[in-house]
Amino acid sequence: MFEEGQYFAPVVAKKDGSLTVRLGEGHPGLNDPDYRARRDLLATQADRWQPGEPAPRVDYTDEEHEVWRVVCEDLRDKHRTYACREFLDGKEALGLPVDHVPQLEDVSDRIEPMTGFRYRPAAGLVPLRDFYGALADHSFWATQYVRHHSVPLYTPEPDVLHEVVGHGNTLADRRFTELYEAAGAAARRVESTEALEFVSKVFWFTLEFGVVHEDDGLKAYGAGILSSPGEIEEFRHMTIRPLDIVEMGTTDYDITHYQEVLFAASSFGQLRDEVGTFWDGCTDDSIAAMRASAGAA
Repeated sequence: MFEEGQYFAPVVAKKDGSLTVRLGEGHPGLNDPDYRARRDLLATQADRWQPGEPAPRVDYTDEEHEVWRVVCEDLRDKHRTYACREFLDGKEALGLPVDHVPQLEDVSDRIEPMTGFRYRPAAGLVPLRDFYGALADHSFWATQYVRHHSVPLYTPEPDVLHEVVGHGNTLADRRFTELYEAAGAAARRVESTEALEFVSKVFWFTLEFGVVHEDDGLKAYGAGILSSPGEIEEFRHMTIRPLDIVEMGTTDYDITHYQEVLFAASSFGQLRDEVGTFWDGCTDDSIAAMRASAGAA
């Protein structure tokens, strides 16, 4: 679960140094040789990236631009209806294009003056400590590939739409990035695998799949919901529990399906106060005590 918690399709290095992306059974691109070659190429380019260099520029195809357009058009009204105010503020400030896939470097250039964050290109699986630790340095690991064109409104793993439409709009708002930074500092602070997994689960149920009560109903702020045209219409029908650090940190999840259990903050202020305070002060000992209180093994 946690080894695949960031990027579901693992990558394998070949003798010549290039990478192969292993798509799982049932993946919409599994039997498409052109798509698989595309994924391998983008993964290899990202793997050769070095810190301090600009993210590799991708010559996106018309087909890939069309997938981006279809998803962004589908999400436009859904965001107005289901996204929380803070997300909509970030979206307005960032002003992503809706008719073409933007370059990761160009999005970074827009975000950095607002919050200090920049993207790092990810070839595939990023170890948990590296992924979360980078947040403390105002860096966000992101894939650059586009989901398979046959199912533009679905992806079994995070693609550039998830990274930029979901996370990018939150990375453009300091109210969110204060939480990203706190999560990164927590990941750097804790030492045990169990504590790191606890920190990552809290991240999952908040900045990936968090929801919040507003005056006109339950709204989403998690990037996983807000980049999914299907899940954004379903989240209000899931099991909604109150925000609870211990329960979030000890609840398992499945990255390949809609999330059946979500945790709702009573307000964005509660999210900031409770989750931010947890990440700001958590240690191996405090997390061990939380896990023990929940009967975690």
